[in-house]
Amino acid sequence: MIDTKNRCSLRGYLRLTFVLVLLITFYSKTLAQQVWSPDNGNGTFTNPLLWGDWPDPDVIRVGDDFYMISTSMHYVPGAPIVKSKDLVNWEMVGYVLDRYEEDPRYNMEGGTLYLNGSWAATLKHHNGKFYAGFCTPYGWGREKGNFSICEADKPEGPWKRTIFPEYLYDPGLFFDDNGKVYVVHGQGTLYLTELNADVKSVKSDKVKIWQGSFKNANELGGHFGMEGAHMYKINGKYYITCPAGGTQGWQICLRSDNIYGPYEHKLILNDNSSYPDNGLHQGGMVQLKNGDWWFIIMQDRGAIGRVPHLLPVKWEDGWPMLGTGNKDVITYKKPNVGKSYPIKTPATTDEFNGSKLGLQWQWNHNPDNSKWSLRERKGYMRLHASRADSLKTARNTLTQRVQGPSSEGTIEIDLKGLKNGNIAGFGIFEFPYAFVAVEQTDGKRRIIMSNDDKIIESKEDFRGDKLWVRARVTDRGFIARFYYSTDGENFYVIGNDLNMQLGLPWTANRFALFNYSKTAAGVDGYADFNWFRFTNK
Repeated sequence: MIDTKNRCSLRGYLRLTFVLVLLITFYSKTLAQQVWSPDNGNGTFTNPLLWGDWPDPDVIRVGDDFYMISTSMHYVPGAPIVKSKDLVNWEMVGYVLDRYEEDPRYNMEGGTLYLNGSWAATLKHHNGKFYAGFCTPYGWGREKGNFSICEADKPEGPWKRTIFPEYLYDPGLFFDDNGKVYVVHGQGTLYLTELNADVKSVKSDKVKIWQGSFKNANELGGHFGMEGAHMYKINGKYYITCPAGGTQGWQICLRSDNIYGPYEHKLILNDNSSYPDNGLHQGGMVQLKNGDWWFIIMQDRGAIGRVPHLLPVKWEDGWPMLGTGNKDVITYKKPNVGKSYPIKTPATTDEFNGSKLGLQWQWNHNPDNSKWSLRERKGYMRLHASRADSLKTARNTLTQRVQGPSSEGTIEIDLKGLKNGNIAGFGIFEFPYAFVAVEQTDGKRRIIMSNDDKIIESKEDFRGDKLWVRARVTDRGFIARFYYSTDGENFYVIGNDLNMQLGLPWTANRFALFNYSKTAAGVDGYADFNWFRFTNK
């Protein structure tokens, strides 16, 4: 006898399961459409990997997982790490350091240290531990540069930082198979410095291993020096990959039977076809379990940042040649990692409902942790104002990457907690920057649009307690446009366009939310940000 009751229950369960699968599929595709994804869903991908600022990439494989580290300059937390199963779909896992403690100007005390922080990050995994290194340059606000190594049991941290007195520019950490540890570093002239086995100090003086600059991609004898070096040992030979030529540059590989040289060199990529006239240069190689090699390499895309590309490596006469026919053909078959993985992208939108700040966010300098909170008002990011004369010197400016080819960020802000002197709002941060904000003076409020510290337009006698602000960004001409709303539904253009630039060299423009005070009386007035929502537009 057939149990009709159970049969009906099974049918209902199957129908519900089918509906849930459809909803999940639709929701996943909708999410994927909100952010650039290189995954075409058909076994291929299209560069760039991440259409935003992820400069100076280095990449490793640990078991079935790939990890990529990037430079973040002055932004904190610093040196972000993303994770992937297939080299195409990435998600954030954490940062190497929470803040910089070596100079009070990182706290905006006695000045600022824009541009200074983590440069040219390097990442390795050795004997069960993760090692990340970077240089902190001189000449960008500090009189002396140095080199740091951070160590952790897992990429999420916690990380322990060792600051070296030595300055090793654009470092590439390397563990040799004989137990020795080295850093290849330099600009123009390349050096090799041996570290002690604990990777916490220098063992011996640096040794020059390469001297020579390029006239162009094919000729030595000019002024284009190599930098951004990464070292590998493959089939008994030592390889060093280096970019040269700057924004319009190319990729060179050095090769030797001895770690100290002499090294021969070869051009392994010279192509700007994916974003004329900017060449692909600087990055790292990684080997798959099946023996294939791939290279993640960056490309300058102006005010939106330096974006990573993924290129296959074809070995020719013992040299790692990149791309197809030594060119980036932009769309490739995905790396063969043995199975397919779902589309993933680093987080952007944030409803501020969690107990911790999302990994997509970075502060413009070390934050004052006493002046921001996700707990004072549940579901809101509360920013208390610090004293500042402009956004440039405003502490606790919270940022995340703009993205190409176009992107849009929108915020909702509750203004009930403002004090006289407060300026709270949302905009695009670089030098120059522009924003839309509410300014409160003598108990009165007005909506302002400021571009390069000049008020372009204002809406006087604003009496509301909520404001919605939107910024739209495009790589076509690198333009940002601004909108405001007093009801959350109808948005109006305000002010003029920001011509996004790179007044802070090599540092991309960012979405930024903030609250600062031009008066001492306004300190600790607060603004509550309900959410930030991102989409590609």
